[in-house]
Amino acid sequence: MIDVVALGELLIDFTMVSADGEGYPTMAAHPGGAPANFLAALTKFGKKTALLGKVGTDAFGGMLTDTLQNAGIDTRGLIAAGDVFTTLAFVTLDESGDRAFSFARKPGADTCIRFEELDLSLIDEAKVFHFGTLSLTDEPARSATQQAVAYAKAKGKLITCDPNLRKPLWKDMEQAKVQMLWSLEQADVVKISDEEVEFLFGLSPEQGAEHILKEYGVKLVFVTCGADGCFFMNARAGGHVPSLADVRVVDTTGAGDIFGGSAVFKLLEAGKAPEALDEAELKKIVAFACTAAGLSTQKHGGISSVPELGDVMRRLG
Repeated sequence: MIDVVALGELLIDFTMVSADGEGYPTMAAHPGGAPANFLAALTKFGKKTALLGKVGTDAFGGMLTDTLQNAGIDTRGLIAAGDVFTTLAFVTLDESGDRAFSFARKPGADTCIRFEELDLSLIDEAKVFHFGTLSLTDEPARSATQQAVAYAKAKGKLITCDPNLRKPLWKDMEQAKVQMLWSLEQADVVKISDEEVEFLFGLSPEQGAEHILKEYGVKLVFVTCGADGCFFMNARAGGHVPSLADVRVVDTTGAGDIFGGSAVFKLLEAGKAPEALDEAELKKIVAFACTAAGLSTQKHGGISSVPELGDVMRRLG
């Protein structure tokens, strides 16, 4: 049995580590991609996971496949294609570790996955199906994602979603909004950032959580606010948990994905429907996820920055 299967991008993040006198960055390559980072957290904490995705047969595709296998993520659903190149993301950082993205993805392998290529048996095995909106930017990945979500819903799987916004990847912002709102309509559990709430609705994080809960049929919402922690809400309770204090931030890449994977890990551990959790249970879930995400910012990269479970528990006290 698989606990969580995710569909989406697996790529190389080239992260800025220094700059020369003219401002050109020296970069280090790290494995990443939001769904892969999400699964890496779940796997590190003991859950069985699998990724549905596509990479190239180039050197980076091979390294990414090895990284997932070494992390314990099932790669039966990962396709290596000879006609497209593995997607690359270039991440530059400011003094506080916040990111700006540039992508080599015209197309990238992740956008070229087709529904008929998906190993649907992995969805059949799983308790949870997870997707993000970067697989909705281009065809054929958009149709593949839409069909996979429909398949998972028909099979009664819990649907989790991260409607993450990367503006350089969209041809126009109205299409981005349409696809992100579609993703909300599909999901039982949503992890969304305050910036994405502002983009979609022009609301505060707390107002956005309430709006998503009431208008989109979502059962549990997490609105992450970076250094300001996370607002959470379901039908029974809502509240706020602060971020992890006293952390020297090196790189925030993947922190939101690690929050999402950590939250779903604790949700699975709770063994209750998302809408049935009370305030105390939700605060424990969010505190764990904020702590894991905070610790991850002390290292570069996404997959490689997931902290050990013992380190998270020690920080929680």
